[in-house]
Amino acid sequence: MRGDDRQQDGLFSYLSPEQRVPRNHPLRRLRPLVDEVLGALSSRFNKMYARVGRPSIAPEKLLRALLLQGLYSVRSERLLMEQLDYNLLFRWFVGLSMDDAVWDATVYSKNRERLLAADIAQAFFEQVVRLARQHELLSDEHFTVDGTLIEAWAGQKSFKKKEASPAPPADDAGNPSVDFRGEKRTNDTHASTTDRDARLFKKAKGQEAKLGYLGHLLTENRNGLAVNTRLTLATGRAEREAALVMTEEIPGQKRVTLGADKNYDTHDFVREIRGRRVTPHVAQNNSHRRSAIDQRTTRHPGYALSQRKRKRVEEIFGWVKTVGLMRKVRHRGRERVAWMFTWTAAIYNLVRMGNLLGATA
Repeated sequence: MRGDDRQQDGLFSYLSPEQRVPRNHPLRRLRPLVDEVLGALSSRFNKMYARVGRPSIAPEKLLRALLLQGLYSVRSERLLMEQLDYNLLFRWFVGLSMDDAVWDATVYSKNRERLLAADIAQAFFEQVVRLARQHELLSDEHFTVDGTLIEAWAGQKSFKKKEASPAPPADDAGNPSVDFRGEKRTNDTHASTTDRDARLFKKAKGQEAKLGYLGHLLTENRNGLAVNTRLTLATGRAEREAALVMTEEIPGQKRVTLGADKNYDTHDFVREIRGRRVTPHVAQNNSHRRSAIDQRTTRHPGYALSQRKRKRVEEIFGWVKTVGLMRKVRHRGRERVAWMFTWTAAIYNLVRMGNLLGATA
């Protein structure tokens, strides 16, 4: 018998968001991990707020919503609030009941600024790494380092001379015609008027130079989880300099290995990294030069293993840029971009940990 196409709204509902979410949904594996991390940060949250006054949005709810924005590639806070209004899955994960009002996008963004000022992304990332170590998911001996170009929210037309004379009125104020053919443009003489911290940079010969930053990751080789992050200005030596800083922060006193690509194969870097209880498993660069890595390193089976494992860091960069929407950032300034880069790396770790722990459950 054919059913009737009735569209009358029900006055009451007897099902909660908890009952609507399937038992095998991937977010169910993440929610306990997220709640444990947020619980560890509770004392830090207390220091961010006054003891009296009108209650603001709970920081736990703010961060859960921000996690969803990264997990589901939501392009803006306004779209996120729209999803929270009618998406039962989002409401359940954030902790909103069916009747709770959704925040205004401007109010949400304003409250998020408090998290930025308190550097909560770094604290959250550290707690995620601590949780992974507690579940014995991390290697404490074998690591990989790499960097990637993060394109800034700035166009080529904004890259102008630092001491240029006032330009005549543009033919189109919103998208003026600019001809910089034959003009030598460098970071010493030019700067972006949109994002002053962005630098003109290209990762390899033959590639297009873009305004951006360099994001750096230190990963462990057991399960490919990120254990440290950095975001720097885009310079030719930034990757090696960031690697030296991150390896200094590896806990413990025993010697470790560090896998890396050919960009790290310089005599200065290899010499300095060896003096820091680190064995460099760097890919050899033999193009018209002599590699700093010789058979003393390459003859060991661990070197070939590190070279295979180091490709896992590219998986993180791929996820961060596609799902995490970090290919071209929506924020300006090094501080904000660094915050989002660390935050997105923490989200990747949670997804990876949920899969690993779910597989062993």
